[in-house]
Amino acid sequence: MRTKNSINNTIASLFTNIITIFIGIIAQAFFLKILGTEYLGINSLFTNIVSMLGIIELGLGSAIIYNLYRPIQKKEKNKINALMNFYKKAYTKIAFIFLGLGFMMIPILPFFIKNVSIGLNLNIIFILFIIDIFCSYLLSYKRSILYADQKRYIINIIHILYLILLNILQILFLIITKNYYCFLLLKIIFRIIENINISSYVNKKYPYLKGKNKELLDKETEKDIYQKIKALFFHKIGGFVITSTDNIIISKFLGIIQVGLYSNYFLIFNSVQILFSNIIYSTTASIGNLLVDSTKEKNYEIFRRIKLINIWLTTFSSAAILLLITPFIQLWLGNKYLLPEFVLIVLVINHFQLSMRSSYLTFKEAAGIFHQDRFIPIIESIINIILSIILVKFFSLAGVFIGTIISSFVLYGYSYPKLVYKNLFAKNYMNYFLELIKSIFIFIIACTCSCLLADFFYIDNLYLELIINSLISITIPTLIIIIFFRKTDEYKYFKDMLKKIFRKKVISNEE
Repeated sequence: MRTKNSINNTIASLFTNIITIFIGIIAQAFFLKILGTEYLGINSLFTNIVSMLGIIELGLGSAIIYNLYRPIQKKEKNKINALMNFYKKAYTKIAFIFLGLGFMMIPILPFFIKNVSIGLNLNIIFILFIIDIFCSYLLSYKRSILYADQKRYIINIIHILYLILLNILQILFLIITKNYYCFLLLKIIFRIIENINISSYVNKKYPYLKGKNKELLDKETEKDIYQKIKALFFHKIGGFVITSTDNIIISKFLGIIQVGLYSNYFLIFNSVQILFSNIIYSTTASIGNLLVDSTKEKNYEIFRRIKLINIWLTTFSSAAILLLITPFIQLWLGNKYLLPEFVLIVLVINHFQLSMRSSYLTFKEAAGIFHQDRFIPIIESIINIILSIILVKFFSLAGVFIGTIISSFVLYGYSYPKLVYKNLFAKNYMNYFLELIKSIFIFIIACTCSCLLADFFYIDNLYLELIINSLISITIPTLIIIIFFRKTDEYKYFKDMLKKIFRKKVISNEE
């Protein structure tokens, strides 16, 4: 059952994210053409600022989902009810605190914004961003039971239907009205409708949640949640600084136009990262279920399989972005939206280190390991901010991301070897670092060979360049992965699985 749910979640995540990327690319092209780079910069900057305010969520969702694994597995309805009631009350409080903090941010918005000439009221725009997230907090808590019950694919299916309709309407409204306010209002309306529909589905699937059950949490579970929330608060801060401060720093030191230019690259990098990391993250609930009653050796065996997928996806996506993003942006938006090649290389390295976290984070989160390294994200964040601010003055845009790359050494040097390899799998540090060096070496070899081969087959036609480079970026990383992993158990596992699937397909066609 775990395998079936993981496959369903993986397929749904893959399908959802491919459509999301496709829709995002089309929508951004219309957005830029109709409103321009400054509006895109404002849109990206305000998204980052409300993400910063989202720190107040404190990781409550992750703590609740972790505590739901066992009662769902044991069908303890009273415990599930108690957890969901606790979640609802907490998220209602969080929503209103977020609203208050959002309005308090309005007077200091000019500090983050440099060189803006758009004719709209930035305060009203920011208030619409705040209302969007406020509605999300009020209505989205019931998603947690679907995540914990390995039904993430249900959320993905509902989300993609609303996303398609929302983007179609947003594009139409932009074409007809050219009004950014309408663009944001539509997003709020669809956010509310989507969450209401997911809540309705949950009520039908889990009817015992509909009643006026006021079941209270036992003190032990409540204590565990609060302990994880305290730890997750630090992780939230770290996660925000690593992923969401870039636009704020760029806006402050380089201007809102640079935020708009980087946003086009961010859309591609972020979409690819979400696409592939969600394939890994879709197994979190199944892993959480596995960790309840499996041995460390079995856990490590599953981890190695997931990590092999992670390495292949990360190496392939890094090579693909490196070869394809420049001709793609030339066709999509035009030459004036290109960033320097050095910035692209730094962004690809940053993509590699962020994407390689997926397999470690999936096991770490599924095991509920939040408290033990609660201060590490703070250290990483401080290093990141200081280095990004210093390096932006020397390397301009690239400096912001060099700071992020260097700060990641804290996680790769401490948290993952100590808390994942040693605690969960009883493996030594040498084992971890040898595997990490191997992953980095594969990434360097794959990207270098792919670039050399792309230069060798270069054709001065953007469409042919995209086709040839696509084939290279799929073939070279895959061959290198096969060379390095062909004798491992995890590689043989997937090879045997593919053989079985192929045989079944052949037999079914013959019948």
